[in-house]
Amino acid sequence: MDKLTSIVNNFNSISLSQMDKVKLMKRTDTKYAFHFSKLSLLLSKLQHHYLILEIKKNRMQSYRSLYFDTVERKFYLDHHNQRVNRNKIRFREYIESKLVFMEIKTKNNKGRTTKKRIKVSSIPTSLNEIHHNFIHEIIGKELDVQAQQWINFNRLTFVNILKNERLTIDVNLNFSQNNHSVEMSDIVIAELKQERMSRRSEFIRISKDLGIHPMRLSKYCYSSTQLNPNLKKNRFKKKLLYINKLVA
Repeated sequence: MDKLTSIVNNFNSISLSQMDKVKLMKRTDTKYAFHFSKLSLLLSKLQHHYLILEIKKNRMQSYRSLYFDTVERKFYLDHHNQRVNRNKIRFREYIESKLVFMEIKTKNNKGRTTKKRIKVSSIPTSLNEIHHNFIHEIIGKELDVQAQQWINFNRLTFVNILKNERLTIDVNLNFSQNNHSVEMSDIVIAELKQERMSRRSEFIRISKDLGIHPMRLSKYCYSSTQLNPNLKKNRFKKKLLYINKLVA
C-alpha cells in the first residue's frame, strides 16, 4: 500500500469544484475487474494522462452505499435477465465531502446510463414521502422497495487531461447484509465514464497492454450473489468463475 500511495501522490490533482465540469450524468460506462497486484503498474502508466481528485488532502475517498430493491429483487433480476431498460436505487455517503445523496441510475436500450440524485441528510433504512416521490418522478411509477445491502469501498477518481472522460478505480470492497459480510480486498473494479464510447481512451489502451479487459460487472449484482446464494444467477456464471480465478 505504501508503493500505491507514492504513485497516487505523483498525479497532479483536481478539486471537487473543478470536477463539476465533468459530471457526465448522462454517459456510457465500461467496467473492468482485475487483481489488485496490477494496480500500481496501471496507475504509473496513467500519470501523464489523468488528474486525480483530491478532497481535503485526501486522494482516496471513502464511500458508503445502501441499495434498495423490491422483495422479489426486481432490479437484480432485470439485470440478470438482460432487460435493456433497468434501474437501481441507492443512498450514497461521500464521507470526505460530508455529502449524502439518494441516487437513481437508469440504463436504456442504447446502453446509456443516466444518474439523477437529490441531497439528503443521512442514509435511511426506510423511505419517506420525499424519497417515494423522487422514485415516481424518475422511474414513472410507484415501487415498494426496501433496504437490501451495504456496499462500501475506497475510490480513486481521475479526469482525463484532454478528453471529457472520467475514470473511477474502487478498492477495499466490502458487502454486508444483516450479519453477513464479504470482503473483496484482492479485486479492483474500474469504470470508464465517457459521453460516447471511444476506444481512443488512454485507459483503454494501457489496460489492454496489461491484460486488463472490459467486463460488465455490477457491484450490486455481484454482492447480491455473494450475500444471497439462492438467488438466480446462471447468466452470471462466467463472470463469477472469472472473479474466482482472479482471487485463487
